[in-house]
Amino acid sequence: MEYGGGVTGTGGRKRRSRALIGHDGSPSAVNAVEVAVRLVPEADATVVHLWHPPFASAELRQRLVSRAQTLDELMDLIQQEGRAEAQRIAGHGATLAGAAGWNAQPLVERCYGGEGYELARLAERGGADLIVLGSRGMSGLQAVLGSTSDLVAHVSSVPVLVVPFPLTTSEWDAVGTGPVLVASDGSPGAERAAAASAAMFPDRELLKVTVDDADQSGPTGTEAHDTLRIPLRRRPGSARAIAATLSEYAAERAAAVLVVGSRGRSRSRELLLGTVAKAVLHHAHQPVLVVPAARAVRT
Repeated sequence: MEYGGGVTGTGGRKRRSRALIGHDGSPSAVNAVEVAVRLVPEADATVVHLWHPPFASAELRQRLVSRAQTLDELMDLIQQEGRAEAQRIAGHGATLAGAAGWNAQPLVERCYGGEGYELARLAERGGADLIVLGSRGMSGLQAVLGSTSDLVAHVSSVPVLVVPFPLTTSEWDAVGTGPVLVASDGSPGAERAAAASAAMFPDRELLKVTVDDADQSGPTGTEAHDTLRIPLRRRPGSARAIAATLSEYAAERAAAVLVVGSRGRSRSRELLLGTVAKAVLHHAHQPVLVVPAARAVRT
């Protein structure tokens, strides 16, 4: 088998999932840790804080300026105190994950840019089955320019769980007990996403849905084979409309997580990732799991 939850190792033995958590100490990052632990109760985690220029918070730098006699001394203080600050942030994240039941270790990595690439690289190098990130949500120019979570989801070779912030009480309740909603278009990528979801969340109900953007007079949720067909609720042909339909239906079913596969295709139109999946990441009010198109099986 592939991916987390029920990952099969050498000799058919199942091992604990391995997670990489991107943690910057923000409420969004704390929220992501709490959600991930509720979705995947048992895992070994590396909580990584990317330490990047200016290597210390603005508040800390302001205090250090008054202590330094020269610029060289100031730079040394920023390096020393900034690293200690970064280690505390990573440590706090590991403590949070550990208190919730995961076996978690902190990691500080110096980074000079390209945080998304660095997180994906660290996950691949460390043999992670899952990357966990918090998202504050974006709109307008920020959404057009993209985000770290977009980039990680685009380049990662392992599934990426992006957790929006904040969640409402009903959304928190859904995380605890709700089903897993998998967006499907019949492509190999969508099938891989469904298989990954079944392995990662073995104790959750799995609901496969496809969005029908044609006019449809039948009721929402009419069943075709093992996949529920739901009519588009916005303007046809719009990635945001498909994303909104998926998110709204996930809310109606009190889904714990919405799963999309990357680079699937439907009707000669790129469905996931880049259009619909990116829109889902920006607009869904549920945790979103993006599963890459292909990944080698690790034993």
